[in-house]
Amino acid sequence: MLKNPEKTKNDIVNWIREYFAANGPECSVVVGVSGGKDSSVTAALCKEALGKDRVVGVLMPDGVQSDIADSQEIVKLLDIPNITVNIHAGAVGLSEAIESELKKGSIAGTTGLSRDLKISMPPRLRMSTLYAVAQSLPKGGRVVNTCNRSEDYIGYSTKYGDAAGDFSPLANLLVHEVIQMGEVLGLPERLTRKTPSDGLSGMSDEDKIGFTYAVLDHYILTGECEDEKTREKIDRMHRLNLHKLQLMPAFKPEVQ
Repeated sequence: MLKNPEKTKNDIVNWIREYFAANGPECSVVVGVSGGKDSSVTAALCKEALGKDRVVGVLMPDGVQSDIADSQEIVKLLDIPNITVNIHAGAVGLSEAIESELKKGSIAGTTGLSRDLKISMPPRLRMSTLYAVAQSLPKGGRVVNTCNRSEDYIGYSTKYGDAAGDFSPLANLLVHEVIQMGEVLGLPERLTRKTPSDGLSGMSDEDKIGFTYAVLDHYILTGECEDEKTREKIDRMHRLNLHKLQLMPAFKPEVQ
């Protein structure tokens, strides 16, 4: 747990201000608003840092989103400019186009898109949407990454999807610490403690990964995990997904 969540909140707010002072003094924040704790806390932090008029919320349902009211509630509560872009037609059209070409068999061994690949398509389209909105703003925008440390540790994000962004206020906060931020910011508990899900697979995050965030957070902080199989799974996920956290490797030729 954060020893002083109020101070941490203030430190993040100041960090956001410093980022924009150096990387776009007149730019706005563009944040994808899912209605969950991460995007809600991120949007609230950015509003406190820059003011409500410089935070643009983007709601991106994929067809019918059962909890879209949560996204609408947070942008109304924060009183920030917002836009809704339904990505369903784009996601379906892109998936069908790629799958159709793959099935032509011009690349050996390809038969179409796997279930996981289809699940990854909407997050990547959402990130493209956020950058399109940012580039369309009169004074420009910076896309905020809303991932937290717990998700990043096990790679529970989509590369070049929700794992992307220009700056990341929550990257060093664990799930339970993000919840603390929500409490300090006065956000509705039903949003900050909402059962997290990717909104794509039909499963909660914890059901999908096979362990709770409480277990994960404890392991990250202490290195302790009572269940050996769970520990091995967390270690394996962390190892296999490190590439999502590292800068793209670049070859450096010898200077002649």
